Amino acid sequence: MTFSFANARSIAGLCLLFANAGVAHAQPAPYPNKPIRLVSPFAPGGGTDVVSRLVAQKMTESWGQAVILDNRPGAGTMLGTEIVAKSPADGYTLLIVAAAHSINPSLYAKVNYHPTRDFAPISMAVSFPFLLVVHPAIPAQNVNELIAVAKSRPGKLTFASSGSGNTNHLAGELLKSMAGIDITHIPYKGGAPALTDVVGGQVSMMFGTVLESLPQARSGRVRMIAVSGVKRAAFAPEVPTVAESLPGYEVTGWYAFLAPAGTPAAVVNKLNQEITRILELPDVRQRLIALGAEPWPTSQTEASRFITSEAAKWSKVIRRAGIKAE
Repeated sequence: MTFSFANARSIAGLCLLFANAGVAHAQPAPYPNKPIRLVSPFAPGGGTDVVSRLVAQKMTESWGQAVILDNRPGAGTMLGTEIVAKSPADGYTLLIVAAAHSINPSLYAKVNYHPTRDFAPISMAVSFPFLLVVHPAIPAQNVNELIAVAKSRPGKLTFASSGSGNTNHLAGELLKSMAGIDITHIPYKGGAPALTDVVGGQVSMMFGTVLESLPQARSGRVRMIAVSGVKRAAFAPEVPTVAESLPGYEVTGWYAFLAPAGTPAAVVNKLNQEITRILELPDVRQRLIALGAEPWPTSQTEASRFITSEAAKWSKVIRRAGIKAE
């Protein structure tokens, strides 16, 4: 066989064709191409479960890949959070966090991750106020009257919380600081037993969650005198905010979605687009609002800025009050 320039050109062309085919074949499949794990550092059954399952179900339906909720409670949410911080940054391990994520670094002597450097924010999820409720025997119909009662009885009024360092504890400490009042904190192991003692009159007041406190207020077992958020709540528009009496007061409960730091920007962008789309769906919005939460789809930058600002805010409150983890 005579070898010619034409033969060489044909062979070279075939080689290039096979080489290109090999490169194309080596390209990874579009994200996501396998199940996604969504870690919740909370016990099953709480508000994070509701939000996580709603979003996971919609993502599964939309992407055709299972999004599996993995509850990893423990160490004040730090156990599950550390798992995600040390997971591969590939978009297949995600995290839902609450305000404790910004609080813990100031509350605990040792935290095995950094709340901002070790995570890539995807989006905020929801926000929700706390309800300031008092036992009916407390002669106060609003925040100004409550402050007056507290000043007339220094150290006599008490406020319950679901645990030392939890958001509703810090809400009470912020009220003490801004109003200049002396009220005594009584920590409990959970919101339900704390509210039970407010209903029973063993404790004067508390900042409770909507799910727990609103039914008790509607039944008259406690008196709802304010909401902790920046605006009045849709579920009780007649109830003023604490800020209407104490300008600048704001305590907002929240959840957010994060990925490990270093997750490719394209993957984080895709997650942001999908999660924000889901939070805007009418049936999802309706479900969340019915629970007293406001859907809060955001950009990654907005989520990062808010989480960082929360850490700075609560660090001051914790330091001023001398709060230590239980």
